[in-house]
Amino acid sequence: MRLAWATDIHLNFVDEDHVRGSFCPSVRETGAEALLLGGDIAEAPSLVGWLRLLADVLAPLPIYFVLGNHDYYHGSIAPIRAACVALGGPLRWLPGTGPIHLTATAALVGHGGWGDGRLGDFLATPIRINDHVLIKDLAGMERRFLLGAIARLGDEAAASLRRDVTAAIGGGAQRVVVLTHVPPFRAACWHDGRTPPPDSPWLPDFTCGATGDALRAIARDNPAVDIEVLCGHTHGAGQARIRDNLWVQTGGADYGSPGIAGTIDL
Repeated sequence: MRLAWATDIHLNFVDEDHVRGSFCPSVRETGAEALLLGGDIAEAPSLVGWLRLLADVLAPLPIYFVLGNHDYYHGSIAPIRAACVALGGPLRWLPGTGPIHLTATAALVGHGGWGDGRLGDFLATPIRINDHVLIKDLAGMERRFLLGAIARLGDEAAASLRRDVTAAIGGGAQRVVVLTHVPPFRAACWHDGRTPPPDSPWLPDFTCGATGDALRAIARDNPAVDIEVLCGHTHGAGQARIRDNLWVQTGGADYGSPGIAGTIDL
């Protein structure tokens, strides 16, 4: 089985003709039997409309997706997630599905994760990102309370992945593909061909330390299971081997030019 994977496609930067005439044909050309979307699909007001368009043009291809930070812009977290659950049909928001057993030995799980402030020094960094202005749940918070809020979002993502990866392994999966948005490890936080040093001011908002801790522990406890993580968020491409059985691909992306980050053969 072949999966096509795209991340950070930001469809709000293009028009419908581009999606119909360029992006969707590029998906078809891969010969994939399903499409994985790794978040930052659009922004909250237009997200559902873009997803429905993709499902219509690519029908009957299943589309498995997670949400990125931009998908919540100009909206609130809970209503956006509820709208994604309600889509149904070929559109499957992965945190709401549990593990998807794609073959007898391979399963897909996912959660977008969050820049959870655990790596680097969130309180000291001069970096300020739009998440904390344009997502209603986070806007206007004092910095110390904001750190608590994003840490809780990271914990929720980690708990979801821990539950679903464990269930996939319990269901017989020998290979688990984990679709996420925010890199779970510093070594996967690629930008311009490099990964940041431990004291980088960008790390707090561009890694999800909680999901990294969860995935590392599962890989350690299940050495016979291969765990392959697909992430994005940084718009820089690269690969990182975390353990013998745990590795991460970070997908590259450019605003205004959505494309395929890669294909996965199961």
